[in-house]
Order: sequence, then C-alpha cells, then structure tokens
Amino acid sequence: MNSFKQNLPGLVRQQVAAQLLALSLALWLLVLAAPAHAQAQPVVGQVTHLSGVLTARHADGSRVVLAVKSAILQGDTLITERETYTRVKFLDNAEIVLRPGTEVAVNKYIYDEKEPKNDSVAIGLVKGGLRAVTGLVGKRNHEAVNFDTPTATIGIRGTHFGALYCQNDCGGVPTPSGQPPDNGLHVDVVSGAIVVSNPGGLQVFSAGQFGFVQSRNVPPVIVPQSQGVQVTMPPAISSNGNNGTQKIGAAKLDACVVQ
Repeated sequence: MNSFKQNLPGLVRQQVAAQLLALSLALWLLVLAAPAHAQAQPVVGQVTHLSGVLTARHADGSRVVLAVKSAILQGDTLITERETYTRVKFLDNAEIVLRPGTEVAVNKYIYDEKEPKNDSVAIGLVKGGLRAVTGLVGKRNHEAVNFDTPTATIGIRGTHFGALYCQNDCGGVPTPSGQPPDNGLHVDVVSGAIVVSNPGGLQVFSAGQFGFVQSRNVPPVIVPQSQGVQVTMPPAISSNGNNGTQKIGAAKLDACVVQ
C-alpha cells in the first residue's frame, strides 16, 4: 500500500503528459489539414490577363490575392478592385472578362469531357460587369450554363454577351446619352443569343440586341440600339495579342478605363 501511494504522483504526471502530447498532436494535424482544406475544391480555371488587384474569396472564407496564371477554384468569388480588369479562362475554354468593382461567384463549374450530361456551370454576377464567351459546355449543352444576377438569370445559346449590374455604382460607364446607366441589369449580345428570365417574365436577346431588367419582378425588355449600354474592356485585356484575334468586348483606346 505504501509503495502504491509513493508511485501515485508519478502516474498522474505520466497521464497528464500523455494528454498534453495527444492534444499537441491533434492541433498539429489541424494545422497540416488547413491548407489541404483550402485546396479541397477542384481547379476550374486560370487567370490569363490582369491589370490591377484581383482577390479570390475561397469557399471556406479565406482570401488570397491572385496573379496571372493563378488557379481559380470551384466556389471562388472573384473580386476586382478599383481600376482593375481581369480575364479568366476555364477548363472548357470559356472565358470571362471582369471590369473594375466587380464581384463574380464561380458557384459550380463541372466539365466532363466524356459525359456531356454531367456538365454544369453556374456563375453569379453579384455586382459590376463582365463579358463572357461560351466554351465547350455551352456549345454542346445550352441548358448546362447559367449566369445568375440579382434581377434575373441569363441562359446562353453559344454566346458572346455582356452583362452590367448597376446600383448607383456605374457612373463611369459610357452610354449613348452620356448619362449614368439606370439601376438594374443591362445586357448586350455580340453573337449567338441569351435567354433572360425572372419571376416577371422571359425574353430572348439575339446578336446585336440590347436588354434591360429593372428589378427581380419586372420582366426583361429589349432596348433600342441607340439606348443600349455595352460593357467594354481595354484591348490589352480583351485581346490575345496585336493581331486582333479573340477579342472579348474590346473598347476604344479613349474609353478603356472605367473609374
């Protein structure tokens, strides 16, 4: 009995040490797992052109500053700062160009080369403006691609189109009247067609047409070309080179910077 009492403090110390060791190991495993969790989402695209500051908010809430050749993950929200333009290319060769003050969520991007029925693309325009060119997913499965905005959903038909959502923040966007664009969603179509729908109704816009959606419950309407608002981008961002190929909404040199 006396021997057991003498050894009791030593046993307690051993148990405490073992618990501390287990806790340290658990914390270390959490540290190691954190970067892996951030990369749990698949890579779906890459930044190809950038002028300014571009950040990505990952699905887990962490944020990183991106550069040319940075990977875009499914679930990322891309945010362009003041005077920032960027161009992103996705797995199926689709591309989007973002203007300053834009926030775009890559909610889903699934491209299954062998099984088109599995394709699914959902991109959300939270604020700002973009131009988009359809990739292989949109060309082979129109219903698989949707662009969600606060006022309507845009479906594509093998398309090159622009979308601009204004909420008292489009003062520098060029318009035919010279006045700031009205609040709401402005769209324009260069090729193909888009289907814009919301609880108020549905409207198809073809190449050369402009459209406007004032709010979520007001139906989309076609706007005369003389009153249409087009999202333009600097040539350095919208073109691959000086040969004029693969332009995505190139603007004139004197109108390429939107404050």
